[in-house]
Amino acid sequence: MPAFSGKHYFTVDLKGRIIIPAPFREIISSNYSTKLYITNHSSEKCLCIYPLEEWNKLLEQVRTKPRSDKYIKYLMQRVIGSAVEMEMDKQGRILIPASLREDSKINTNIVIVGQLERIELWDRDEYDVLFEPSNMDKEDLERGLAVHGL
Repeated sequence: MPAFSGKHYFTVDLKGRIIIPAPFREIISSNYSTKLYITNHSSEKCLCIYPLEEWNKLLEQVRTKPRSDKYIKYLMQRVIGSAVEMEMDKQGRILIPASLREDSKINTNIVIVGQLERIELWDRDEYDVLFEPSNMDKEDLERGLAVHGL
């Protein structure tokens, strides 16, 4: 299955819509149905877009977990509870609901990032601060990745 990868800079229009980058639209149209889900990330101040098939995989994983667990409860409230089903229009745009824009502090300038089975939407300022290379301890990063064989 092809993976979403790459970083794209866009803006949110006055109606709250964004354009899904062409490479991502191609992956969606070639490999998935037209339904998408947009929701909050579980632990970051960004949004996630899942093709229906990937969203269903996540739901199946969650269904097997104990709902009494505080982390599962949080995931269900933050991610599943805020999810909105949608489809791209003919121009490849989707509407980001106002509540999700508020949760993620997404304003006008955004970064759209492929993350294998999903797409992340970040406010540009938030993204630039979090992922500025000078903010990361390079030796610590290399050790951490080496633990996973990367």
